[in-house]
Amino acid sequence: MALKVVIGLEMHCELKTISKVFSKSKNEYNDLPNRVVGPVDMAFPGTLPLLNKEAVKNSIKMAMCLNCTIPEVLIFDRKNYFYPDLPKGYQITQNTSPIGVNGKIEVEVGDELIPITIHDIHLEEDTASLDHYFDYSLIDYNRAGVPLLEIVTDPCIYSPDTAVAFLEHLRNIYKYTGASDADTKKGQIRCDVNVSLMEEGSNVLGTKVEVKNVNSFSNVHAAILYEIDRQTKLIESGCQDEIIQETRRWDDETLSTVRMREKVESVDYKYYVDPNIPKIKIDKKWLDEIKKEIPMLPLERKKLYIEKYNLPAYDAGVIIKTKENSDYFEECLNLGIDPKEAANWITSQIMGYLNKYNLEINEFYLTPQRLFKIIEPLNKGEISSKQAKELFFKVLEDEDEPEVLIKKYGMKQLDNDDELNKIITTILNNNKTQVEGYKAGKTNMFDYFVGQVMKETKGKANPVKVKEILLKNLV
Repeated sequence: MALKVVIGLEMHCELKTISKVFSKSKNEYNDLPNRVVGPVDMAFPGTLPLLNKEAVKNSIKMAMCLNCTIPEVLIFDRKNYFYPDLPKGYQITQNTSPIGVNGKIEVEVGDELIPITIHDIHLEEDTASLDHYFDYSLIDYNRAGVPLLEIVTDPCIYSPDTAVAFLEHLRNIYKYTGASDADTKKGQIRCDVNVSLMEEGSNVLGTKVEVKNVNSFSNVHAAILYEIDRQTKLIESGCQDEIIQETRRWDDETLSTVRMREKVESVDYKYYVDPNIPKIKIDKKWLDEIKKEIPMLPLERKKLYIEKYNLPAYDAGVIIKTKENSDYFEECLNLGIDPKEAANWITSQIMGYLNKYNLEINEFYLTPQRLFKIIEPLNKGEISSKQAKELFFKVLEDEDEPEVLIKKYGMKQLDNDDELNKIITTILNNNKTQVEGYKAGKTNMFDYFVGQVMKETKGKANPVKVKEILLKNLV
């Protein structure tokens, strides 16, 4: 029996705001526990939630980017479920009227664009974080109340590669719009993965298993593969009944999913409209203003780079991988650097350096302005391509300006005709046997003479002029 995997994703991402979603406490990452909390976060008696407008704005941006229908009225609900990591014992979320529904986007998987449909997007408050020990647990409330946007897909994903491509695409959209830093190192992104198997050709979904709070995209990929293997073995051995609707977690040590509990139905959450947060009518003028703030998104930029600047698809894909890379490239263009030349430097020298030292491009000392000051003398013939690469590393090592280092290390290209003539004449006089061989038809000796000149000048000679003078002297 041929089986087909069906995947649904629930991606949670903390939004970028100054304060938390329903309180005035700072929304910032802090290594010290319980440092950014306030009365509302701790559910002190007499406190009331106050909705953060910026969190709503960032949520609407994401809903627009995912082509969702945005409601006319914003409603928040209480999710009444046992929350040991929320002091008030329930979560403020959206169920009645989410901030976006029925969305659809395309993601790039290899050379193919795969459509993904979005069931809904809803804004809620994050929970505190729990640290479990042998016989006790500790709670850090710093994260409690941080604005959290949950994006829920339909069960429309059919491979782990597509699942990860979708998550990476979403993370990029968060960063491009500025809605979130989407930093996995700070735990700003978490993902619930729903996996089921169905018979190929059937339209009846298999029993859904949820893998909860997977904290990296590589683990999402691994968890899906593990569940496919686990469920396939149960089905093929006739133990299909052992696949039950349950919640599991990913274990980094055993590289497997581990059972946590049977999955509850939505009715068990006992949703009802939160009486402390009034219904809010969303103004159409405000929606138009938000839409104008959305920048060109990754796939649009990639298309532009290929069609307008004739970049290869691979180079364009590397550049749009992050907004910072793309902004760096576009700043290079604004400075007048040729698009293909800028792309070559970014995809080779710059990406190689960043990957080697685990840096982001916005942490990179060699700004577009400094790159321009390397490329400009190269194009003018003042330095050679070899010297340009040496200068690239010297700028990063010395953390000094290119023009200063060109003078400091004597990198000006030697292109004085008289001086080159003297050097070449001496080399030819010292290599008469090779000269005779060249004149007798051994034309490969020409490269030998060029190499000797470059060696004598320590790579400073202008190779174009060297070849011109050699040709005249070897007649």
